[in-house]
Amino acid sequence: MSSELRTRAIVGILLILVALAALFFGGFLFWTLLSVAGVLMQGEWGDLTGANPENRKLAMFAVSVPLAILCPAAAGVSWLAFGLMAAAFFFVALTSRSVKLALGVPYIVVPVMALLFLRGQAPDTIGLLLTLWALALVWATDIGAYFAGRSIGGPKLAPRVSPSKTWSGLGGGVLAALLVGFLLYRFAGLPVQLAAASGLLAVAAQLGDLFESSMKRRAGVKDSGTLLPGHGGVMDRLDGVVAAAPLAAACYMFLVLP
Repeated sequence: MSSELRTRAIVGILLILVALAALFFGGFLFWTLLSVAGVLMQGEWGDLTGANPENRKLAMFAVSVPLAILCPAAAGVSWLAFGLMAAAFFFVALTSRSVKLALGVPYIVVPVMALLFLRGQAPDTIGLLLTLWALALVWATDIGAYFAGRSIGGPKLAPRVSPSKTWSGLGGGVLAALLVGFLLYRFAGLPVQLAAASGLLAVAAQLGDLFESSMKRRAGVKDSGTLLPGHGGVMDRLDGVVAAAPLAAACYMFLVLP
């Protein structure tokens, strides 16, 4: 194993362990992890959209307002949080004169809301299971897509955006996500409707990955940042979650809740 691959593997394992620990304890710890990641992602979004340092910092401060109100000790996931998200969007757009920079606010806040909504479901074990499902299927999609793409190859999925992605990789990612979904259904009691929807969420995760790849291509960079050795930036690790988490919350709301 090369030193680069070893570093990537070690950092990846540590990231998953931190995420699982915060997910298990939930509440303030889970919100803190998501909020810190959200502010860092807004900074990376600013770099990818070409914002100057002043506007980049302004956007990071602005996104912290709706993220702060999502704290379980404050309003949590509520209409107030949606209102503050909209206000932060317009504030950034008007002060920076850049709608592209302002779009980072909903890009970050909506998936954070979705994950906190899922984790907050009662009883606590259900909230834990739902959030674990939403995150684990993204991890499974990445792993399945990587190994299927490497072993099978074939036609490119979106060669102009991400030359390494293939249709076989997408298929492998969908199958891996479905496997995780039905394992959680069989052994943990995940609603069968959500297990069946895992494949759809895998597609969403891959689209989220492609969207971020298109941003990096337009910005002329390989990674969204350099914070995580071997992995790039925070956006590079959470691009699939950004797309899959809101869809996971919607599936739970419309397929499971009465």
